[in-house]
Amino acid sequence: MDYEETLDYLFRSVPMFQQVGGAAYKEGLENTLALDAHLGHPHRSFRTIHVAGTNGKGSCSHMLAAILQSAGYKTGLYTSPHLVDFRERIRVDGAKMPEQSVVDFVERHRPFFEPLRPSFFELATAMAFQHFATEKVDVAVVEVGLGGRLDCTNIIRPALSIITNISFDHVQFLGNTLAKIAEEKAGIIKSCTPVVVGEANNETRPVFARRAQAVQAPVVFAEDAPLLRSWQRTDGGKWLYQTEDYADLVGELGGLCQLKNTNTLLAALRLLQEQGFRLHENAVRNGFARVTSLTGLMGRWQQLEEHPDVVCDTGHNTGGMSYVAEQLAQYPCRHLHIVMGMVSDKDADGVLSLLPADAEYYFTRAKVARAMPEETLQAAALRHRLHGHCFPTVREALAAAKRNASPSDLIFVGGSTFVVADLLGDCYPSVG
Repeated sequence: MDYEETLDYLFRSVPMFQQVGGAAYKEGLENTLALDAHLGHPHRSFRTIHVAGTNGKGSCSHMLAAILQSAGYKTGLYTSPHLVDFRERIRVDGAKMPEQSVVDFVERHRPFFEPLRPSFFELATAMAFQHFATEKVDVAVVEVGLGGRLDCTNIIRPALSIITNISFDHVQFLGNTLAKIAEEKAGIIKSCTPVVVGEANNETRPVFARRAQAVQAPVVFAEDAPLLRSWQRTDGGKWLYQTEDYADLVGELGGLCQLKNTNTLLAALRLLQEQGFRLHENAVRNGFARVTSLTGLMGRWQQLEEHPDVVCDTGHNTGGMSYVAEQLAQYPCRHLHIVMGMVSDKDADGVLSLLPADAEYYFTRAKVARAMPEETLQAAALRHRLHGHCFPTVREALAAAKRNASPSDLIFVGGSTFVVADLLGDCYPSVG
């Protein structure tokens, strides 16, 4: 099989949460442990940093990887989901896993894993750890897929755990209260291993504190003693941070959510330095300033065009969309156009309640089985006095928005990671 045939085989043969949702979710670590033993426990050959959270874990993982790369560490990065190409999930020093390596892994280990019937994510995680071991990385930043306690990444013994925040998402698997969701995320806290919690409230903080105490893990709540002192916008839409440790630190990622992520990351950097990681100031500055080029990060308040401005963001739940809505309210434009799609297992009413009524909406659906029909989304939007028209594809929705927009308008595309994936893959292939 060539690469495309291998991907087709994987997408057809193992259930993929990205496409089908809950049907692909497998609770428990049995398959993961079996795959890990079969491969010779590859994750034991390199150091790891584990990152969980409802929102922000992707940005934090990429920024941390960019800093580690800049410091001279050969760095693996495992994230999900992918936007355009499966290999975005598995990178070494920013380079995607080679196509032939994907093909070789599947062909070599197919006789073992076919009878096991792993999920797509279980297989992708095993592939990532094997690739990192083969490449002899020094350290890998590993993003949790879903939850934490039973996530298949949770076989690692990290040097540091990071939990960015807790909000409502995947409640059918993780629980319908913040405390229950926090219990699942807290499952990545390991014995005597330091953990940074980026944001906590009265409901979630006791959960993290109890778990940390139970396993004797030093815990830092980043909000208790913020290392981020102040911030302002640069002319290019980036952030200029003043921090406890670094003056005039330029942050390339311009989303409002990056303020919380940055404070979390600054606390994490201190703990890593205490553990002997050589993260000199130039490495930190380079990682913050060049994260997209160093790691290939896409879809975080990403501007794709000007006049009119076209911006996309992967925020897809109420926690993430609250930052997007605030940023849209602050954006200097004549009129706002929103290309919007969601998946059926998300809280559409919660997200729609955050969005502005004075925008023109273009309701659409992504090319995944989980996508909410655009007519269903339009009907839900009408309950929140949001008005617009329906389009069967993201490409057609964007084209309509461009026809209606003036040079001084803003076109925002989002609501779902998969809408952004279609946007980048179909409309801006050179970006992806």
